[in-house]
Amino acid sequence: MSTRLTNKDIMALGFMTFALFVGAGNIIFPPMVGLQAGHDVWWAAAGFMITAVGLPVMTVIALARVGGGVDALSTPIGRGAGILLATVCYLAVGPLFATPRTATVSFEVGIAPMTGDGPLPLLIYSVIYFTLVIGISLYPGRLLDTVGHFLAPLKMVALAALGIAALLWPAGQPMPAVGAYQTVPFSSGFVNGYLTMDTLGALVFGIVIVNAARSRGVSDAKLLTRYTVLAGLIAGLGLMLVYLSLFKLGENSASLVPDATNGAVILHAYVAHTFGSVGSFFLGALIFIACMVTAVGLTCACAEFFAQYLPLSYKTLVFILGLFSMLVSNLGLSHLIQISVPVLTAIYPPCIALVVLSFTLRWWNSATRIVAPVMVVSLVFGIVDGIKASAFADLMPAWTANLPLAAQGLAWLPPSLLMLVLVGIYDKISGPRSVTAHQ
Repeated sequence: MSTRLTNKDIMALGFMTFALFVGAGNIIFPPMVGLQAGHDVWWAAAGFMITAVGLPVMTVIALARVGGGVDALSTPIGRGAGILLATVCYLAVGPLFATPRTATVSFEVGIAPMTGDGPLPLLIYSVIYFTLVIGISLYPGRLLDTVGHFLAPLKMVALAALGIAALLWPAGQPMPAVGAYQTVPFSSGFVNGYLTMDTLGALVFGIVIVNAARSRGVSDAKLLTRYTVLAGLIAGLGLMLVYLSLFKLGENSASLVPDATNGAVILHAYVAHTFGSVGSFFLGALIFIACMVTAVGLTCACAEFFAQYLPLSYKTLVFILGLFSMLVSNLGLSHLIQISVPVLTAIYPPCIALVVLSFTLRWWNSATRIVAPVMVVSLVFGIVDGIKASAFADLMPAWTANLPLAAQGLAWLPPSLLMLVLVGIYDKISGPRSVTAHQ
């Protein structure tokens, strides 16, 4: 008989989900949006919330409905394509972007103000940082659970204190919007929400949330979905409150660091201005611990995933992933963000399409007929948007600038919707297949 969770267990599941999502990107990107969007910050915030809160919560719910991970969600596109999608997600939230970013963010916030942000201090710091990450990741059962018991409440209290401070003691006045925020603040916020990587993170960590509910004896599919949905909503509410306070912090920090190149600089400047050197120390310590545990979790998850498909042991993969992440982290935070923007701009659209369409599978005679073509189109045009957001933008033909919603960085959306209409009509005309995929 399936167990029912108590209200306390449901809240605990929600807090755990929130803790899984809150990492380096969640803390550094909202202040940057707030500063650059200026007086239009709440339009930008609305767009940001869709991709940084709405989509991750939808992803958690989608995974709960299929009762598994990204492999179960991607059944309509076939096993090979599903493994490829999962690989891309794990690489993005692992050694390519998210794991190195944990080192660069903790360095920028806690160390760079004392040593400068030159290459040598970052190299020394990254060696020490990833030595610890590798050492802990080799034996995750010994320390990760213990740290997790107090880390999530500590992060929540510290972020709450920071949010209340941003509301009560603003550092200055907003500046006029800059760049794309002057003309398209909503869509600029929408695309910048990609940078948190929370939708990709949800695809990776979603199975952890589902299994956490199962570990308490929940076996009934409807109850499992219900509890996971509630956990996702609790996490989403927490993320929304954190983001709103950090938008406000960034918006009112323009006079402190008008030329800031990343959110870590804004965050440190505000805390130093408001709380002095003691506040800066505690902020640095908090960010270090939070980033360290996030890095360990990502390294463990990636090593376990790739150990299934590569002829390498878990421990060997931990060393490889840790060393590669260390090398990437030495690009520095600003350069790492510059590189990640075009890649995330390219891979987010098919992930969005997969998550959204997973809620419509019962509408179709064949899920494969619908999901696969729409994902292919969204990927193709996502790559176009990605190239336009990169250093190779000048190589793109002129007509790509005239695509619908191209100026907003959403050129993938109209052709994806058109393809959905076309394959939807084809699916209704063709009728049911003898064996349908994932109905």
